[in-house]
Amino acid sequence: MDKQELLNNIKAKFPLIEEYRYLEGYVTDETLTLKVPKEILLDLCKELKNNKEFSFDFLMCLSGVDYLDRFEVVYHLYSMGLKHKLVLKVSIDRQNPEVDSVVSVWAGADWHEREVYDMFGVIFKGHPNLKRILLPDDWEGYPLRKDYARAPDQYD
Repeated sequence: MDKQELLNNIKAKFPLIEEYRYLEGYVTDETLTLKVPKEILLDLCKELKNNKEFSFDFLMCLSGVDYLDRFEVVYHLYSMGLKHKLVLKVSIDRQNPEVDSVVSVWAGADWHEREVYDMFGVIFKGHPNLKRILLPDDWEGYPLRKDYARAPDQYD
């Protein structure tokens, strides 16, 4: 299935996506990148994994990005059987940085979500153990936020 067929099939399953603009341009390895509303993320991920038409059985990576006016969570998916890739990008409000956890879909999201929480402060609703993974429990703030101001002694 080429990226246009993949896009059409996803749009057919989730008409709400029509309301959102897809990102222009594709990466050189033919990966389709979609901008997804956070309200349908979990349902979309379940469909992408469980529907044999898509079979995205592997979450390669999950990361966070700070754009100052919003956060973005980026999901890199791969279908082992069908050999296609998909990138999902979900924008999240800085004032209420929450999105559904996808640990129930891909168990491997566990530590990735904890890292994004630890570094950016994004809350993954429904995560079974959302706590810091890299920094001490008493650490204040989120170091990968662009507006993070560290105390002089935090790294001493």
